[in-house]
Amino acid sequence: MSAFWLLILVVALALVGFVLGRARAMSDAEGDVRRLHSLPKYYGTNVMLATIVPGLFVLVAWVIMQPIIIQGQVAAMIPATSFEDSGALNLIMSDVRRVADGLDVAVGQGALSLSETQTLAATDDVRGLLGSVGVAVGTDISADVLAAAQVYRSQSVTARWMMTALTLGVSLLGFFLALKGTSRNARARNKVESVMRTLLLAAASMAVLTTLGIVLSLIFNTIEFFKLYPATDFFFGTTWAPSFGGGSELGILPLFWGTFYISIIALLVAVPIGLFAAIYLSEYAGPKTRAFAKPLLEVLAGIPTIVYGLFALLTVGPMLVSLFGDGGLLGVDWMQGGRAVITAGLVMGIMLIPFVSSLSDDIINAVPQSMRDGSLGLGATPSETIKNVILPAALPGIVGAILLAASRAIGETMIVVLGAGAAAQLDMNPFEAMTTVTTRIVSQLTGDADFSSPEALVAFALGMTLFVITLGLNIIALVIVRKYREQYD
Repeated sequence: MSAFWLLILVVALALVGFVLGRARAMSDAEGDVRRLHSLPKYYGTNVMLATIVPGLFVLVAWVIMQPIIIQGQVAAMIPATSFEDSGALNLIMSDVRRVADGLDVAVGQGALSLSETQTLAATDDVRGLLGSVGVAVGTDISADVLAAAQVYRSQSVTARWMMTALTLGVSLLGFFLALKGTSRNARARNKVESVMRTLLLAAASMAVLTTLGIVLSLIFNTIEFFKLYPATDFFFGTTWAPSFGGGSELGILPLFWGTFYISIIALLVAVPIGLFAAIYLSEYAGPKTRAFAKPLLEVLAGIPTIVYGLFALLTVGPMLVSLFGDGGLLGVDWMQGGRAVITAGLVMGIMLIPFVSSLSDDIINAVPQSMRDGSLGLGATPSETIKNVILPAALPGIVGAILLAASRAIGETMIVVLGAGAAAQLDMNPFEAMTTVTTRIVSQLTGDADFSSPEALVAFALGMTLFVITLGLNIIALVIVRKYREQYD
């Protein structure tokens, strides 16, 4: 049974447990709720949780561990003479999984029986069989790959049956034990609250462990990269020229220059517009205008970044070329193509406007009304009150909002891919194409690259460096905002 249908079955069993648990408690209390220790819903919830929690735990753990264990066992069957490094072994294992999936499709469509999957020996027959059921195999199937695929499929089928039996077994065991222990005197509410507290703690721990896992994976792969490539050349090199044939130059400075250049232009667009919009909405706009304009402005935050990228590529870029290009309206020849730093910066600035405006609006509204009243009572005009009282008081929070927007800009990818080009260079001209750290990470990990080579591992070094920078910006922003909140809470 597939994991999806097994999940549906466990959930259905849990719902049945809720109904029966509630009914059993009410029956034991002879229909009088006052004789129950807990509300009726707690008895049903207790049975439901006792059914679904152990089943889901086993199911999730099995789905995660099964491919790792089976792949490790099957990979040991591949002769060491068939591959040179771990990257080549990963490519062979991809063929093994593809052939095994093709055999599954063939069995499902009736083109092959279960017993025949273990007796196939001719690789040409396998290619023809997989082609007949619509499974394309791009490379030749060697005898080793076919044998490994047969074992992979056999172990996968056995593992699925074991997963089904174990998941249903623990779910049914929890179901019957909880139902048997249901009575009017059972402390169902205490049990439910204890389980929910444990689940909440597990959820919080999962978030922390996921962050820890991401950081550790970046650190370990970064260390592997610096074993193969000098750190001084990486951090201080001025040329970015990766080559999987060897002789790469992996200097990060051109990438960081493009990243910060585009981010600075974006902030020059977003900060004034966003801040002025926040001041208008909080200090000048009436209730009806604010109720209409604020949600409309925040719609910009919900637009996917790929849409912004297409907007930069198809609209903003050609428009800038028509102004600053050869034969443009301004009569200058500054811009050769639509993909440039200024294109990505302008569009990214539009994307960041709601980040700045919404956060700044909340911060300005948090300034005590007594400070406004005191300034106005002394004879200051509204504009003087904003300039001399409100903005100085809200400045720490506004700075925090700007830093959060900056970290968002540094991590942007799609707008840069479509709007700024792919040229890694140190140039002050905003009308030239440049690239950023995030786009190079995507580029280095795209395709069938050998992950043991510096050209692939450099993506983790780039990610680690970018992570440290954005983390620093976020920490500074949170410290500033916290200081502000302590002052005006």
